[in-house]
Amino acid sequence: MKYDWSWGIFLEMSPDGLHTYLQTLLIGAGWTLALALSAWVYALLLGSVVGVLRTAQSRWANFAGACYVELFRNIPLLVQMFLWYFVLPEVLPHAWGVAIKQMPQPWGQFVPALLCLGFYGAARVAEQLRAGIQSLPRGQMQAATAIGLTPVQAYRYVILPEAYRIVLPPLTSEFMGTIKYSSVALTIGLLELTGQARSMQEFSFHIFEAFSAATLIYLLINGVVVLGMRALERRVAVPGLIGSDRKA
Repeated sequence: MKYDWSWGIFLEMSPDGLHTYLQTLLIGAGWTLALALSAWVYALLLGSVVGVLRTAQSRWANFAGACYVELFRNIPLLVQMFLWYFVLPEVLPHAWGVAIKQMPQPWGQFVPALLCLGFYGAARVAEQLRAGIQSLPRGQMQAATAIGLTPVQAYRYVILPEAYRIVLPPLTSEFMGTIKYSSVALTIGLLELTGQARSMQEFSFHIFEAFSAATLIYLLINGVVVLGMRALERRVAVPGLIGSDRKA
């Protein structure tokens, strides 16, 4: 089969009549970044709470944290995306469901995708943070309570700051994963990077150019994330916990 490569397709006008195909891909990359960053921050905050529950002394707190992790970690991401988009408006009170359905595009797709990726990522972050907390010596908590800190204060000022430093590498992988998971949002109509690439190949029939460009943009984004997180890891390194002795 002979394929007619044409890189000039990126400078041609897209079907919306306002942007070139290159511009639509960059717009899609912007939505990818917005979705991934928002979902990752949400996952980090919620995952931190669940991770603390998973390591708390209370049996009921441990049980609640474990139920959350097992629920969201064991349901396929695509199924969760459909549940948030199609099912959630139907089970909420009628007024809320109507409000969600009437949200203007692309927010009507962005918000369910954000909730889906946030809750899914929180379960994974919780397990990563749990492992980081449990890797610390028990004396850390005992010393914190011995000087008069409450358990909440001990977690806030002693345990979590150290645990975050330990789990920075898996958190980096999780952030990169969230960027890639965001492509699932195209199934509910959000035109992020993969959605824009698919739209381009459907209208222009230049499938290789469209997805080659999307691949390069994903590599560039994740490359920047890796470099940034490595710099952060070196900056906050604690001697003896992570690779603080390595030269930059």
